[in-house]
Amino acid sequence: MLTDAHCRNAICPPDRKQARFTDAGGLYLQVSPSGSKRWFYKYRTDGKEKQLALGSYPAVGLTAARKARDVAKMQRAQGSDPIEARKLEKLKGGIDRGDSFQAVALDWHGKQVAGWNAELETVGARPVPLAGSAPLAGIEPMELVFVLQKVEERGALETADRALMLARQIWRYGLPTVSNNQCDITEGLKSRLTPYHAKNFAAIVEPQRFDELLGAMHAYKGGRTPCWWLPCCASAPATCA
Repeated sequence: MLTDAHCRNAICPPDRKQARFTDAGGLYLQVSPSGSKRWFYKYRTDGKEKQLALGSYPAVGLTAARKARDVAKMQRAQGSDPIEARKLEKLKGGIDRGDSFQAVALDWHGKQVAGWNAELETVGARPVPLAGSAPLAGIEPMELVFVLQKVEERGALETADRALMLARQIWRYGLPTVSNNQCDITEGLKSRLTPYHAKNFAAIVEPQRFDELLGAMHAYKGGRTPCWWLPCCASAPATCA
């Protein structure tokens, strides 16, 4: 086994491309003719030899290298390839996203809105009013039930039903990247809500009243219902239906 003195004094003969100084358990120090020294953990997967880089010496000392080797060995014992696990961590780190409910909802909305017509876009702008900074993976089912029941108390049964539908889409969109626990907390929550039975929309069948409706629509100067989760509407959350 290596010692700190071995590592400090290790050199590579000028006539060789590299020299290896073996420790134990697959760990070795690779030295180049230029004097650079790097730690590697050697193991085999499916009969193929692999080397996992563990850092450069002396930035990574002998003790730290052994600890890194032990972590890699533990990953293998759990059925994971250390090199593939590192690639996955780098991939996760390269994803520019937040894990809060608001961040995930905004990302989901941005992906969906391009394919929506005006009516769907208005409906999609009414998500569940949960705390925007709360981590998506940390929200409990009963927290969501509480919010939905508050909507029901206003008599807005359809709004509560739609809010649950939107929440379900946001959770399913966000969980694969914000949590290892693939748990959709919206599953089964519909049974906790008051059943909503859709009714036929009111219809105007008298020509004179239809003319009045067209006139009212033409004179209307309002806008879309604001949505608390977008920055432009964050100052008026109570106005969202």
